[in-house]
Amino acid sequence: MTRNLGAFDRGLRILIGLLLIAYAVPIGFPVTGWNWVGWIGVVPLLTAIVGMCPAYGLLGINSCGR
Repeated sequence: MTRNLGAFDRGLRILIGLLLIAYAVPIGFPVTGWNWVGWIGVVPLLTAIVGMCPAYGLLGINSCGR
């Protein structure tokens, strides 16, 4: 499992993941029937922590800069 996410890409995914999870909890967001959608934020958060995105691997994208 080789890393294919660069520092900027990882930081952006962490930010987006945390915002989506905050929407799901909800912290500072109104309670709606769609708050469950925020749990999708777990995916970008996990890919950022691991440093590898399966979709990037399939498409041949590498933002690591190596």
